[in-house]
Amino acid sequence: MEIISKEIREFVNKEKLGFIATVCPDGTPNLSPKGTTIAWDEEHLVFADIHSPGTVNNLMGNPSIEINIVDIFSRKGYRFKGSAEILSEGLLFDEIISYYRSAGSKYPINNIILIKVHRILPVISPAYDTKVTEDEIKNRWIQYWNEMNTQNR
Repeated sequence: MEIISKEIREFVNKEKLGFIATVCPDGTPNLSPKGTTIAWDEEHLVFADIHSPGTVNNLMGNPSIEINIVDIFSRKGYRFKGSAEILSEGLLFDEIISYYRSAGSKYPINNIILIKVHRILPVISPAYDTKVTEDEIKNRWIQYWNEMNTQNR
């Protein structure tokens, strides 16, 4: 059953940076960025555990997960709600590791986190409610990041 459309898969695979929310053992939220987030197929997202002991520990106790992936320029994206499985061996693990290696990843990967997506919700900036166009929003944020990059040199 396809829950992740081709358009959404392409978006996720282009952006890659996901903000991963898990639940700590004490019930508090944990938010952690992961730059290896990809849409694996029509039902799953994955990310590599390069150095994510807190995230992995949280998922071992509670597999509930939410991932937000947003284009920082257009201020649009998606929220993915699902359940996670930690893969550390097996055919699927090897296949996903091979994908990351062929994409140029040189970091040691401890585990692969496979997320079965149950629900997808859009993320859209409230700026769009003000009749501002997407091009205007993108140009504003491109200018902002260009200025920030120039100031930090």
